[in-house]
Amino acid sequence: MPRRILLLYTGGTIGMDDTAAGLAPVAGLLPRMIERLASSERQLDVVEYPQLIDSSAITLAHWNQIIDDISRAYHQYDGFVVVHGTDTMAYSAAMLAFALQGLAKPVVLTGSQLPLVRARSDGWSNLADALEVACQADLHEVVLAFDRVLLRGCRARKVDAASFHGFTSPNCPALAEFGIEPSWHRHLWRQATAAFAPQRLNEQVEIGAFFLTPGAGAGLIGDALGRERLNGALLMSYGNGNAPADAGLLAGVRQATARGALVLNLTQCQHGAALPGAYAASQPLLMAGALPGWDLTPEAALAKLSWLASLDLDVSQRRALLARSLIGECGVPEGPF
Repeated sequence: MPRRILLLYTGGTIGMDDTAAGLAPVAGLLPRMIERLASSERQLDVVEYPQLIDSSAITLAHWNQIIDDISRAYHQYDGFVVVHGTDTMAYSAAMLAFALQGLAKPVVLTGSQLPLVRARSDGWSNLADALEVACQADLHEVVLAFDRVLLRGCRARKVDAASFHGFTSPNCPALAEFGIEPSWHRHLWRQATAAFAPQRLNEQVEIGAFFLTPGAGAGLIGDALGRERLNGALLMSYGNGNAPADAGLLAGVRQATARGALVLNLTQCQHGAALPGAYAASQPLLMAGALPGWDLTPEAALAKLSWLASLDLDVSQRRALLARSLIGECGVPEGPF
């Protein structure tokens, strides 16, 4: 029996065409063009969103729309493909990975660096791979298919805007590679351990992101943390989670923590992790209340903080969940960091 696949087309480069103002989404273009990918092995239904967006315009409301559409259709389809712009695809993949708790079917994000109307478009191979992934009954997670590799959604990052190799997962191996024959690394795939229980996001949640720099940067971040009424904050620190013992920075972390905000300490490095205690310079942030983010990507950290802030939990419960690997988002065994 053919696998039933639902494709949600949200916008992005893949379905754009040349206009007087430059490349822009064109309604109806992608659904018409992908008819060439029809197969007797699957039944493909396409839903084109009424407002196709450049993914740089993504909001929590857009994520809720995708969550709602997958949730409503969950029992009618065997797999899902979300066609998305590349700029924020890693953010969306991470957000869906947390929001679609108990997922027991593949949800695959893909797009392209060049639109399908261009002769050299990478969109055709990305779509073909994504559709094949969506037919894998034993894949129970959100993933990203791009440039002949399959990545865990909550570990992916966009790393290149100038080549077809747009994405990687710096601290996590690929889940598959696509050559003449696919190489499926099934031993790495996650399996559902609970019933499907999707969680919509609270669209009023506010998460800040701060990039530590030498000089006045630490004090400025501290001022913002102390002043802004944030639900959570990402602090991109140095190396293994190191930061100067700046009085203003530490005061801001303490004030934000006292208000119930979750402050997460991440490394600016592509590879490696924020390791509390690896250096003495990591201790002041920890003592002020910042939690180590291990090797979470910024995209996954934003998703996890937004998801936690949307749950009906108290601060201690949120901190406890933040300190655990829940869906393979961190390179540590599931349990406390």
